[in-house]
Amino acid sequence: MASENRRQFWKRNSKVPGSIQQVYGAQHPPFDSRPHKNLLKEGSKMYTQSKSKRASSFHEFAKSTSDAWDIGDDEEEEFMSVASQGLNSKVAMATAAQVIQNHNKLKDQTGEKMHQSESIDESKTNGKVIKSNSEVQLSKSSGRITLQKQQSLPSRPVIPLVARISDQNASGAPTMTIREKSRQEKFRQLLTSAHTDLEELRKYSWSGVPREVRSVTWRLLSGYLPANMERREITLQRKREEYFGFIEQYYDSRNEEHHQDTYRQIHIDIPRTNPLIPLFQQPSVQEIFERILFIWAIRHPASGYVQGINDLVTPFFVVFLSEHVEEDVENFDVTNLSEAVQRNIEADSFWCMSKLLDGIQDNYTFAQPGIQKKVKALEELISRIDEQVHIHFRKYEVEYLQFAFRWMNNLLMR
Repeated sequence: MASENRRQFWKRNSKVPGSIQQVYGAQHPPFDSRPHKNLLKEGSKMYTQSKSKRASSFHEFAKSTSDAWDIGDDEEEEFMSVASQGLNSKVAMATAAQVIQNHNKLKDQTGEKMHQSESIDESKTNGKVIKSNSEVQLSKSSGRITLQKQQSLPSRPVIPLVARISDQNASGAPTMTIREKSRQEKFRQLLTSAHTDLEELRKYSWSGVPREVRSVTWRLLSGYLPANMERREITLQRKREEYFGFIEQYYDSRNEEHHQDTYRQIHIDIPRTNPLIPLFQQPSVQEIFERILFIWAIRHPASGYVQGINDLVTPFFVVFLSEHVEEDVENFDVTNLSEAVQRNIEADSFWCMSKLLDGIQDNYTFAQPGIQKKVKALEELISRIDEQVHIHFRKYEVEYLQFAFRWMNNLLMR
């Protein structure tokens, strides 16, 4: 009957969120649940009688509903009565005996395993392989210590670029599967052909580019390198020389008055670029970024430098650095590389970033119309594929530009 009343109530009052029941603390525990329940019922009756017939839906709900943890629940009483009738002392004793028997069996099995491990250790000792007691203790407690470390050490903030950087590390890489090997071989065939099929290369790159061929693939797909194999080396040499020609021509003008604002903003933003990664806090790396960004701003006066462009240099820099580094890129000291290699990495990063920005330069011109279009496209897409989320945003007057602007400005780098 009570459950039927609840069902009818929920049908009538579907918007009622729930009830608030009194919670007793340690200072005032309910010593006897049943008298307390009766008192609550009597009190609620008196309260509802004193109220007018136009009682609120909340009081009606509180009167007819009880929480799962309520001490005097009728369902709990019924369960306890059934349990008391059905539970037999003989059954309880038999169950307890079975538990003890199982425990003894498990103990015997553990003893046998320990005896076997001791005999193995003895045979190793006879064969000149000795394992110290401290090493045994360490191996036993290694799992527990690891768990304690995971719980005690503070977690490092998740930075999207960290995953990209760790992907560049050659050390500790898992063994490639057959599928990965075949994909890598396909990439090699495309890249070593006399004229690389860029459409085919783009199609294979959609699901990710293997680390070993990533730098060459990125140069080709960005339009920095030609598809013709014979022209690649000449083009690389010419473009690198051209970049450092820009350095000689324009970089000294950073101290001129009409370039002061641009240079000052770049100088402020560079230390903020991935501040938790040691690689980007090295003075030599920051100088490289400073030159790349300033030269790009001078050569693109329609937009100039805009905050967020500094983040777009980082993936190119890491990929081209990984060509010459087999250890942890994240903590690598760039000054260990020769000056020629550093110059090549800098020039390649500049040109690839420039090619990328050439296609999205309206993201950074006045009023940033490119970002406005992309955010509008995102809004239309969400309204089609997840109408509930779109209605929720509209209901609470949340504009897509408020949360999606940074996504588009940094190309999801942050």
